[in-house]
Amino acid sequence: MLMVVMSYAEAAKLAVAEAMRDDPRVWCVGEDLGRGGVFKQYAGLREEFGPDRISDAPISEAAIMGAAFGAAMVGTRPIVEMRFADFALCATDELINQVAKARFMFGGQSRAPMVIRKPMGMWRSSAAQHSQSLEAWYAHIPGLVVVCPSTPQDNYSMMKAAIACDDPVVYLEHKNIWALEGEVDTTAPGDFGKARVRRSGRDVTIVSWSDCANLAESAGAVLAERGIAAEVIDLVSLWPWDKRAVIESVRKTGRLIVAHEAVSVGGFGAEVVASVAQDVAMKVRPRRLGAPRSLVAYAPNLEDQLRVTEEMIAQAAEEMMEAKAA
Repeated sequence: MLMVVMSYAEAAKLAVAEAMRDDPRVWCVGEDLGRGGVFKQYAGLREEFGPDRISDAPISEAAIMGAAFGAAMVGTRPIVEMRFADFALCATDELINQVAKARFMFGGQSRAPMVIRKPMGMWRSSAAQHSQSLEAWYAHIPGLVVVCPSTPQDNYSMMKAAIACDDPVVYLEHKNIWALEGEVDTTAPGDFGKARVRRSGRDVTIVSWSDCANLAESAGAVLAERGIAAEVIDLVSLWPWDKRAVIESVRKTGRLIVAHEAVSVGGFGAEVVASVAQDVAMKVRPRRLGAPRSLVAYAPNLEDQLRVTEEMIAQAAEEMMEAKAA
């Protein structure tokens, strides 16, 4: 075990650098990479690996995705930087109709080992076109792996796993936590479909991912002070997702809250609730916490009306503990 304190951005950068040193087929392509990327998640890599492997691209997400797909089909392993998940919608046709379906359409004779990085979520006063959480869209598409790391450790381990994966990985890093620091074990593997129990408890299960998992963990600490033992589960990857871990937890607690920053309507939380409801008889009805079906405003006071907060999660858990059986 080798523990190092680093930021969320530094952890992913280290994972990328190590993969590039180990495998000459790994390269990065996107806008502004030569300048280190929007969030400096590529800072210094061009100096080490040169412009052929840290490749600046024109402002055309469709061209970036399409060119990287072709390169993946002939044997390289591109890391595709989409700058923002919102901008990546310009490349949706290439991703959904080509990249995701390549292995199936070619009968396994070809594949698309790509990591598609899409910084997601609300970033203060970035407004409706730069604040979206669209992870449920990609979890819906057969052929894609979907990852939503919430900590520096997961951003290191899951990035290494994503680069090594032979299928395309939609890799969603939250815009608001690039500076978040934590200990990283550089020997720890990343496992798709393996959730992390952030807190253990017997009273209520709280399931989340991405930055909202950090809020859920904080809410768990608040609840502990109020005499409620919450089990907080960070899914880490949404496809595959760790259904067994969630079901086993809810069988123990009898209560389920799913919290995510994305709009509740059609969100991945509905998949979690439906899956658990089919297997577990709960003490009270499950709860979903997410944004209303509304666009994100620029004004901070309006933006805050759409956020899931630590206190919202804690309050939902307290209400569940007081509720009568469903």
